[in-house]
Amino acid sequence: MQYDKPLRGALDPIETASIDELRDLQLNRMQWSVAHAYNNIPAYRNLCKEKGVHPFDLKTLDDLKLFPFTTKAYLRDNYPFNTFAVPMNEVVRVHASSGTTGKPTVVGYTQNDINTWADVVARSIRAAGGHYGDKVHISYGYGLFTGGLGAHYGAERLGCTVIPMSGGQTEKQVQLMRDFDPDIIMVTPSYMLNLIDEMERQGLDPRDTALRLGIFGAEPWTDEMRKNIETRLGIDAVDIYGLSEVMGPGVAQECIETKDGPTIWEDHFYPEIIDPNTGEVLPDGEYGELVFTSLTKEALPIIRYRTRDLTRLLPGTARPMRRIDKITGRSDDMLIIRGVNVFPTQIEEQILKIPALAPHYEIVVTRDGNLDNVEVKVELAPEARDADKQLVAKELQHHVKSLIGISTRVNVVDTGSIPRSEGKAKRVFDKRSFS
Repeated sequence: MQYDKPLRGALDPIETASIDELRDLQLNRMQWSVAHAYNNIPAYRNLCKEKGVHPFDLKTLDDLKLFPFTTKAYLRDNYPFNTFAVPMNEVVRVHASSGTTGKPTVVGYTQNDINTWADVVARSIRAAGGHYGDKVHISYGYGLFTGGLGAHYGAERLGCTVIPMSGGQTEKQVQLMRDFDPDIIMVTPSYMLNLIDEMERQGLDPRDTALRLGIFGAEPWTDEMRKNIETRLGIDAVDIYGLSEVMGPGVAQECIETKDGPTIWEDHFYPEIIDPNTGEVLPDGEYGELVFTSLTKEALPIIRYRTRDLTRLLPGTARPMRRIDKITGRSDDMLIIRGVNVFPTQIEEQILKIPALAPHYEIVVTRDGNLDNVEVKVELAPEARDADKQLVAKELQHHVKSLIGISTRVNVVDTGSIPRSEGKAKRVFDKRSFS
């Protein structure tokens, strides 16, 4: 069976292929991807040698479990470009996401990678109910974050008219949604609720917009939030899943026909579920940590990448590919704040840059209405007891906003105010609920 590009708006042939055809394609592409990484990335080849495996050992899909995992640490340890499998003159774009040490995790794309990415995002928008000729208002952030440009190129590939608004400027967002009459909006669900609130504040009825579809991702959201958005805005709300290390948005997409969890585009991204403690591969249907292997990426082939997202694999419904269930949490301590990945150690790093502050702090995350709020409670250093707390707080707020990308409320307290622990200190108090 040939898997040529479909006519604009039609299903890709692989979306209607049999499971046997899909598995044959996956094995062929997986063997290429593993060999490509092994032959061209010394860091990955060293991981394989340490585990005593070679691409020749990959004879069935099940043999993938013989190969080593890759992680954010693998990408950070080889910062910035030592995980690339092609020369830099073949890399046409670089994106990056937050890391725990101040260094971002860097990903690269060849022109073929960009084309593949545009194809899977176009497929995602179509699966969500988008069509050629739709106007798409994109409120994901543009820049090193993959959300904005990933959505942008995919919408253009489908033949949509793109409104590249990016994030922020809430009042202007509402004005353009009223004036430009977009059919689709792509944004984080929490910011969509904020936009709805702004419409109502202005005395507008959100249901009077031309919007019929919202494609929401980059943060956890509940079925209750879906119902709230659909009711207040009068649209269909569907989930898109992705992460920069694997590609960006468009790794998986919820189909409009079923709204029963994102379908993984398995012709490009092979999923596994593992026990996060032992690394053992678990059967479909069991909860564990989601792991991805890229099957077609050239610049940054990623093999058995541990996403840290906790979920399970479910059978296909609207498509033959498997689905992922709702993300129930993460197997590490990363927080997702308004779509931005934040590690406590990133905030700690900024605290330690300020001589007036001690390395004793607490991070409290709450949800006020639709948006996440972060409070950082931190002590003055003993030698800075007489420092101006407000000035010190403003300095830390500035560093966190400019270097991490989130707004915080900083409460500088007296030396000795933060409880001490005899064991592992509890730094983060996430009081949000995603259930």
